[in-house]
Amino acid sequence: MKSAQQEIEERTKLAGNNQFELLLFRLGESKGTGHRELFGINVFKVREVLVLPHITELTNSHEHLMGVANIRGQIIPVIDLPAVVGCNPKKGRTILMVTEYSRTTQAFAVEEVNEIVRLDWNQVLPAEASYGGAMITGIARVDGANANTRLAQVLDVEQILKTVMPTTTEEINREAVGPALVLPPGTQILVADDSQVARSVIELGLKAMGVSYIMTKSGKEAWDTLQKIAADASSEGKTAHDKIAMVLTDLEMPEMDGFTLTRSIKFDPKFAGIPVVIHSSLTGTTNENHVKSVGADGYVGKFNPRELASTIRSVLQAGAS
Repeated sequence: MKSAQQEIEERTKLAGNNQFELLLFRLGESKGTGHRELFGINVFKVREVLVLPHITELTNSHEHLMGVANIRGQIIPVIDLPAVVGCNPKKGRTILMVTEYSRTTQAFAVEEVNEIVRLDWNQVLPAEASYGGAMITGIARVDGANANTRLAQVLDVEQILKTVMPTTTEEINREAVGPALVLPPGTQILVADDSQVARSVIELGLKAMGVSYIMTKSGKEAWDTLQKIAADASSEGKTAHDKIAMVLTDLEMPEMDGFTLTRSIKFDPKFAGIPVVIHSSLTGTTNENHVKSVGADGYVGKFNPRELASTIRSVLQAGAS
């Protein structure tokens, strides 16, 4: 039997090859069609799956927060995932998925868990390109590109957490992020993140810092944007680094993940000198070590504007020295 550390290392290697593992589950019948659709979540964020334990209901909480569960001494909030996405779990809420996002632990009650599948990120289409809603980031073609492939909706857990358990955070302003950041003349920061809520937080932070930026919604879109910028810069007798001061990227993204984007940038001479900072809810020592192995210049967890601002400044200062 594999140890927990061996499993983590295997999944980390998958991430380095633009692959990941998706845990498939069902939430019940959809209101519109009555079908029991497939949903998915990155296994990297799932700590454990267990039979739904006793839930202690909390007074005056959000309607989709079932309460809290005592999981081996840790009190964990439990979110009613079928209710969040509008499904009717006729078999009941029988399974609990315990997850970790951005240094927080929470659990999701679901109807059933089906299987774990290994996918390439290019099997996942961005939600906006697939007419997705606000609660999903992508549509996964579970069985590849064949005509009869199953489709699974990859949930935007960051958006769900913001909706059900909004946290009281400091206002993102100049006082929070520090003095204005002066980039080299004519340069911008290129951002890649598939989560709408993450992009909005990043935008507020960069605007508070007085930084010009380009926002993209996937690693592939960021890579295509970089290629065009490099071509335009070359025609002007300049380099891509004369246009892009830094790349700030998420890890989990449709079509191309952040590990692959980072490695592609670092191995391409056209982008020499451009620092890459990974901004992700996948936190922990294993991920940070893997970030270093693909050549990233920094790593910062979501959602901490002060920490993000500090990391951007330190990486840019290190590159200028």
